[in-house]
Amino acid sequence: MTAPAWVSQAFPPEGASAAEGIRNQLGKPELDHLTILVRESAQNSWDARQGDGIPVDYRIDLQTVGAADAPAWRDNLLRKAPPKQRLPLRDALQQPTIRVLSISDRGTRGLGGPTRADAVTDQGRDFVAFLRNIGEPRERELGGGTYGFGKGILYLASRSGTILVHTRCQYQGKFETRLMAAALWKSYDAKEEDRERRYTGRHWWGDVSGDVIEPLVGPDADAMARKLGLRAFGATETGTTISILDPNLEGGEPSDVARYLAETIVYQLWPKMLPSGNGAPPMRFSVTCDGIDYPVPDPAQMKTLKLFVNAYLKMVGSEGEELYCRRPKKLLGRFGIQQTVALRFEPSEAEYMAGFETGMVHHVCLMRPAELVVTYWPGPKPASEISAYAGVFRADKEVDVAFARAEPPTHDNWNYQSLDHPEYSFVKMAFTRMKEEIDKIIGPRGSSGVEVAQVSLGAASDRLSPLVGGAWGVGSATDYGRPGDTTPPPRPAPKRRPSGRRNDSSESDEFEPSDALVSRGSGGDGSSNGDTYGSTGNGEPFEPNAQQAPVRRRRPKIEYVGDPEPDELWGHGVVVQRFKLPVAVLQRVSADVAVALASDGGLEMDPPTGAEIPNLVGWEDPSGEVHQTPTYVIEGGDGRVWKAVVKPAADTMTDIVLFTAAVG
Repeated sequence: MTAPAWVSQAFPPEGASAAEGIRNQLGKPELDHLTILVRESAQNSWDARQGDGIPVDYRIDLQTVGAADAPAWRDNLLRKAPPKQRLPLRDALQQPTIRVLSISDRGTRGLGGPTRADAVTDQGRDFVAFLRNIGEPRERELGGGTYGFGKGILYLASRSGTILVHTRCQYQGKFETRLMAAALWKSYDAKEEDRERRYTGRHWWGDVSGDVIEPLVGPDADAMARKLGLRAFGATETGTTISILDPNLEGGEPSDVARYLAETIVYQLWPKMLPSGNGAPPMRFSVTCDGIDYPVPDPAQMKTLKLFVNAYLKMVGSEGEELYCRRPKKLLGRFGIQQTVALRFEPSEAEYMAGFETGMVHHVCLMRPAELVVTYWPGPKPASEISAYAGVFRADKEVDVAFARAEPPTHDNWNYQSLDHPEYSFVKMAFTRMKEEIDKIIGPRGSSGVEVAQVSLGAASDRLSPLVGGAWGVGSATDYGRPGDTTPPPRPAPKRRPSGRRNDSSESDEFEPSDALVSRGSGGDGSSNGDTYGSTGNGEPFEPNAQQAPVRRRRPKIEYVGDPEPDELWGHGVVVQRFKLPVAVLQRVSADVAVALASDGGLEMDPPTGAEIPNLVGWEDPSGEVHQTPTYVIEGGDGRVWKAVVKPAADTMTDIVLFTAAVG
């Protein structure tokens, strides 16, 4: 085998593309390079899948080349390398440690077809389309990519503009391994054989024995891959590994970048993680950094993305809506939407980059038939701060070409302004129809639409705690305080409200209310500390007479655990208050809920006709089971935590007061 070396491309007399033009094809995208890298490389992997039913394994490895392999990288990849002013590869490989970011896929067909750009074939041109040509149209129907400009991100992600491609494919009836490096930097002038020549700034490393540089193939490629320590292919395994030399981590520590990549994968590629008809996901993802695994989160378990997962399931199911363009009449795609009560959150870097910079979810995930995330389009904002919705729109395959043409090189938007009729109308009307569907759900005030009978519980922030207990502050996008006023008004002592409930005399001969919830800022500890003696059987308080001392007994009381907080039950937003019953007696707990009037600290007991009112959903026991009854009998004293679950009224603050009474 002739020792592999570098060859630099000179401009032919008829002209060619300069490296700067290719590097600038992506323009100035809003997404960072690492996010684009994930999106574009995963899209390439999906387009190269072997067939339906065979999952694609997509993997990112951020690693330091081992001491045993580093000399082989330097000895082979620096052979006849261009001077560093023309390509900074030497600086990258002569560092004490060589860092590589490898993106690999399996379950794909690899980069097959001929290796020369001038060869005529009807067997596909994946290799030359990826490593030689720029702007070649896609060959796969309903694929994610269009003209392949996005692969420029692979070079932009390298501080030396260099990638090493290791692929295995089937070509001319047999399996074949190929290995080739490519670099993209800047055009330049150089003197060659007593004449000045111009060079494009494109370089390739491989077999230089022929009239044009070729990849190492077959046993030569396998032998070099072993020297470099690359992951080998199985005997009948196909796929591709792209190693980005000296990756630009944008100032982050490798471990932090690995976490970011794992989270970016789920936000940008979550539809490919959902089980398909055979029960397996279309793509499987993994991220490692120096051998340590950084798990990719499950989208169905994430507070933000699970809304989109539910919307997707509606979209593909019977609840999905078909959206049409009326003139000309054409099916545009299917749409699903999921609404809930949710809090503003502090977005992570990956969430911010995905478009949730405000910490609110009122977006539609746009996708084409390939079901790769195009973008999260911010739809109409609900009137209520705690109302959230997520939608999913998938363009129909009959109009896929229109939506594909509306995408920029980074495939992260639909710009219908650049299209001609009727494609302009198709894409534009898709946004119009989505707005119409969203308005049907959120209404003019963004009402939550939560049903009391269907309410389970997940984590949520304490940011909604002002909705419960009458604390002063912002509730459901309504600021009740004066600008600049941070001092809460005095709150009257809590009182039992006339709820119409009576103590069941067959189970209890004494009613002893706990003190009401003391919300944050009040200085209370949330436990009963009053001097109440008790009540008569009808709930009226009594005092002992002078001749007869009252019979003292251990009085049940409620101990509040933490602040009230929003939660989710059976797909709907609720507010919960955790509590304990510290006294070891059998007791019945109950709750009064009402709309709190923050203007005077009072309560709305007679709401306007047709207005929503808060309702008690039930009681969640420590095992997670919800008991949908107005009151519930509990044996106290065991230290277990229970939850009162309340459905709030939209656009109001909700006041919750818990009570307990001894039974028997």
